[in-house]
Amino acid sequence: MTEVHTFRFEDDGETPNNPRLPLIVYRATFALEREKDPAVPFERAFAAHGWGDGWRNGIYPFLHFHTGTHEVLGIARGRATVEFGGAKGRRLGVEAGDVVVLPAGTGHRRIEASGDLLVVGAYPLNGSLDQKRPGEIEHAKALDNVAKVPLPEMDPVHGKSGPLMELWK
Repeated sequence: MTEVHTFRFEDDGETPNNPRLPLIVYRATFALEREKDPAVPFERAFAAHGWGDGWRNGIYPFLHFHTGTHEVLGIARGRATVEFGGAKGRRLGVEAGDVVVLPAGTGHRRIEASGDLLVVGAYPLNGSLDQKRPGEIEHAKALDNVAKVPLPEMDPVHGKSGPLMELWK
């Protein structure tokens, strides 16, 4: 069974984070050694569980957050250190096979990464994609937007019975 870790980040006056929902990290979710294209298992799982607008890239090196949607990041290749929660948040290492589910408002930025880093991202279909940096949106408006984001209909990896469904009730 996949290891599940949760982290909570408070509003720091610059990054709204999410007062209700924890960030979730699923460790070693996919065994990728035999995969010709390691992004495919993430893309298939996310799409099958109602997380769309998928992309392949890395993680931006600047602090940003989404006030209209949640986000999932699947580490298909490589490793990275990512700061979650803004300046007063926490740095976490992620590596191939890991999945990170960020509740709306959670600040994130890449601190360092291996040269081969490949990330698959997606968003619940019931959200509204935006991307903000601190200072690009009035803080009170960001908090209000985050509070209105609906819960996803399914866990992006495990579907209706996944840990997210219990952790984000």
